[in-house]
Amino acid sequence: MKGLRTWIEIDQKAIKHNLAIFRSLINPKVKLMSVVKSNAYGHGLYDFTVAIDKLGADWFGVDSLIEGLALRREEVKKPILVLGFTLPERMMEAAENDVSITVSNFEILAAVAKRKSDREIKIHIKIDTGMHRQGFSIFNLPKVCKIIAEANKKGANIVVEGMYTHFAAAKNPSFPHETNKQIELFEEAIKIVECFGFKPIKHASATAGTLLFPRAHYDMVRIGIGLYGMWPSKEVERSLRSRFNLEPVMSWKTIIGEVKKLPEGGGVGYDLTERLPKNSKIAVCPVGYWHGYGRVFSSVGNVLVRGQRARVVGRVSMDMITIDVSKTKGLKVGDEVVIIGKQGKYKITADEMAFISDGVNYEIVTRTNPLIKRILV
Repeated sequence: MKGLRTWIEIDQKAIKHNLAIFRSLINPKVKLMSVVKSNAYGHGLYDFTVAIDKLGADWFGVDSLIEGLALRREEVKKPILVLGFTLPERMMEAAENDVSITVSNFEILAAVAKRKSDREIKIHIKIDTGMHRQGFSIFNLPKVCKIIAEANKKGANIVVEGMYTHFAAAKNPSFPHETNKQIELFEEAIKIVECFGFKPIKHASATAGTLLFPRAHYDMVRIGIGLYGMWPSKEVERSLRSRFNLEPVMSWKTIIGEVKKLPEGGGVGYDLTERLPKNSKIAVCPVGYWHGYGRVFSSVGNVLVRGQRARVVGRVSMDMITIDVSKTKGLKVGDEVVIIGKQGKYKITADEMAFISDGVNYEIVTRTNPLIKRILV
């Protein structure tokens, strides 16, 4: 890519393909929230959101009000929900910009309840059904509803737009017991909230829940990792890959910045942690752990160049990696190198990198530096 040393390509056809799969799994009346938190899982908050907005996502889920306001500044008009914590002093900004917030504890509820404004503040009540992270206990819901009702009588102008929960263990189809217990508890919570006259949008399922627990689709599903073309777990993939495939959206690329020949026994990189077993040709690429290519890939990671795999040699530096290109013919400075994606008959996936790093695919993509240029292709 002219003028860039490293860049990320976002495949719009893959987005369309993945969105169509999830649309096919839910009732046409069920809304689909595209979860674009954490810089759209590393895919670029604005670029990815604009692309999937045009394709027909109904809602957008972000982690913070900062992300929500960034989308509003770019004239994203559809509903936005902040899934994470919102500072009490910024709630007026949320209301003024029509960004819905999560209310998951009494401290935040008190801050919402004491406001008096002609402008509505839209909230989604978070229910803790077993993950024990955010959320109200079901036993506290009557108190929650009473506080909201009393506050509205005093001019708080609170709209209970939604209520939701999050599954703790929905990623293994062989063990549905815990998720089923959470579903039953959430349905009890629904009865309590609706008994107070509220009619919220009900949502519980993220990607794995949507794939494996159709009972829990309710009024809306929240799709994150699946829209980016990655499976939420190996267990889900093994269970469903015969029915359909997800297409990775991200390709991460860099270039060859330097090529040189080194003698047998030559040490490479910081601390000379690897010495060459024979005369070798190595190449330097201008990407490193600052960009999101972690030190864990030192001497074990692979990239693609000229349609072949090339192993990382020695330590990953802050801004550079060195690769073994001894078997690669015709290589020259400026040649394209694939970190994640396809080249020729080979591909490197976030799942492969997660396996090497003993992590998960979520980490690999979300850790790509947000300053790297994202390009829609």
